[in-house]
Amino acid sequence: MSARARRTTLVITNPHPLQEEPSMPTSDRFRPRRLLALATDSLPARAYLGLVAVGVAVLFLAPDSPYAMAPALLTAPLSFLPVVLPFGAGTVGGGAAGAAVLWGGWLLLCALMNAAAFGALARRPGRTPSARPRRTLLAAAVDNWPARVYVAVVAAALGTFLYAVLLSPDPGFAGIWPLLAAAPLSFLAAAASAPAEYHSLPWLGTLVFSAGVVLAALVNAVLIGRLARRIGSTPTRG
Repeated sequence: MSARARRTTLVITNPHPLQEEPSMPTSDRFRPRRLLALATDSLPARAYLGLVAVGVAVLFLAPDSPYAMAPALLTAPLSFLPVVLPFGAGTVGGGAAGAAVLWGGWLLLCALMNAAAFGALARRPGRTPSARPRRTLLAAAVDNWPARVYVAVVAAALGTFLYAVLLSPDPGFAGIWPLLAAAPLSFLAAAASAPAEYHSLPWLGTLVFSAGVVLAALVNAVLIGRLARRIGSTPTRG
């Protein structure tokens, strides 16, 4: 058989020799197993969970000490969410035991979410040669809906604070909202702005606090965005 006949036979028997096989369908839905894996399969995530466990132990051993707030601070900002909700540990039945169980379950969930965020941050995404690490890292704060919603919440809280301080005759405790929304690093911003309150420039403390809240919220937004990327992306098999 000639070479032309063999080529003709090949075309007839296999009319689509270069057609690729259909890829397997993938799903981007939320998977609790992926969240649990992110919260436990990296050293930063496990170290964070160990630190939360130490904070819980301190809470039981010294409930009246200033360090008793450690579990709530370490699991912020999610741990402060019940403050603005019409329900929570203080509004359900069951007495002190029911409130303690509810608070413990919520604290555990917050710790797992934060640990998963640390785990997502520890996993480095694939980079193209032209990609810049800083730009790729900060993009996680604005390129997904969970991070955008969080940024909007912090912006609303900070805007309320600035309006109360600069335009309202009685600011009251307006600073509590951005403080809780951008926790835990926002507490460092509050500590840094405290000395500026006694400066000759009265607006310096507000400026330092607002800048600190923005930076703290940016860190949280990046963690939320990286976690949203990891949960929503298709897992790869090595």
